[in-house]
This record gives sequence, C-alpha cells and structure tokens, in this order.
Amino acid sequence: MRTNWRPNKTNKMSDIQKLLIGDVCSFSIVDFPCHIAAVAFLQGCPWRCPFCYNKSLQPLRQEQEPSWTFEKFLLFLQRRKGVLDGVVFSGGEPLMQKGLLDAVKSVKKLGYHVGLHTGGYKPNALKAVLEHLDWVGLDIKAPQAKYKAVTGGFDAFEEVKKSLNVLVQSGVHFECRTTCDPRLLSLDDLFELGKFLKNAGIKEYYLQKYRPTDEDKSTTDAKAEALVSDENLIRFLRSSFEIFDVRR
Repeated sequence: MRTNWRPNKTNKMSDIQKLLIGDVCSFSIVDFPCHIAAVAFLQGCPWRCPFCYNKSLQPLRQEQEPSWTFEKFLLFLQRRKGVLDGVVFSGGEPLMQKGLLDAVKSVKKLGYHVGLHTGGYKPNALKAVLEHLDWVGLDIKAPQAKYKAVTGGFDAFEEVKKSLNVLVQSGVHFECRTTCDPRLLSLDDLFELGKFLKNAGIKEYYLQKYRPTDEDKSTTDAKAEALVSDENLIRFLRSSFEIFDVRR
C-alpha cells in the first residue's frame, strides 16, 4: 500500500514518518514471551557480526521503495486487534532510528504490549524508550575481550554494559541471550560471560544454538550443538540464574 502523504516545502517529514521498516512478521509466538506478536524489523545496524541472520537490514537505507511504511504497519495492527496482543521492534538495531520512541508510543495507544530486541547499542536511547516498553530482549554477544571481534570490529562493550545497568535498574522485564557461534566463542568464553552476567544481577539468561549462515560452509550442526550441550557449563548456568535454558 502506498501512502498518499508526501513532503513539501512546508511539510517536513517527522522522524516517525522516516522510520525504515525492512520487513514485518505478521504472527509470532517466539519473539515476545507469553504474547502473540507482530514483529517489525527496523532497518540499520551499527555492527557486522559474522553470525548475523539479517544482513540485508544492516544498512541504514533502503535501495527500493519499501513494502512497509509505519502508516501501513499501524493500519495492519488496527485490523489485527483481538488476534495479536503484542508488537516487537527488532532489527537490525532498532535504537539506531530516531523515530523509535514515537513509534512505540503509537503502538501502545492501540492497546498493544510492546517489546524490543536490541544489542544495547545506545544506552541513552534505550533509557528514553524504556518506560514505554513491557519487555526487552538484550543480545550479549561475548565476554569483554572478544566483543570487538564478535561485532565485526566495533568496541561496544562499555555501551552494552551501560544498557545492561539501565535494564537492571528499570524494573522492566527483560532477558539476556547469547548466540553461540563456535567459530567465535569457546566454552571458557561462555563460563566467563555467565559469571559476568550473574555478578551484574541478571535473573534470566539463554544460550542460543548457532545455525550456520549461508556464507558458513564449514561449521557442522554437531559442532554447534556441542557448544551448548556441555554438562559442566549447563550445570553452572542453571545454578547461576533464576531462569536459564538453551534455545535450539
């Protein structure tokens, strides 16, 4: 659907009208705990993780006219009331887009619960939107020494740590999760990361089994499974967090 609205000399586009939506999942039971949700995948990510499954969302631009505008997404949500009860803003990295806060507010006004998937890229932006969220999924990529390598050359650990502290202090329901790419992370890394998160006061943590990307022709399923199946690691993590599981 094409919107009839067009900018002119006296009508500048607002941040929410410039919101770039790369794609939409119209029905999900796995992206927002305890909710049936739609997921808006926002364009743009500052990092280049080798295990990224949404590389087309990395540039903060769209090469062709988008299939989804935010106006179209709101109309979709209005029609889906009673079927869906949640909306997740995912990515990419949603905190890159200035229109995120107004977008969240608009969805809340429709009566939906709202969740956010983020890598903790901008702690101040997270803090600004947090009071309007019902849940956050925070991706913790690696222990500090490996963060730069795992994010494709970006030294992001201090920002992520600040975002983690913002979440801990907020009282908003959130989880932390780590994608366990055996090309990048070892058992020792996961033990170290578990200790760090435990000391930070995290209550809910998940390991996510790595699924090889199209470019990865060497990692076997057995190798990916071995990294999330070590008995000593699983025992340690179960004893460290109130809620822990492995997502396969």
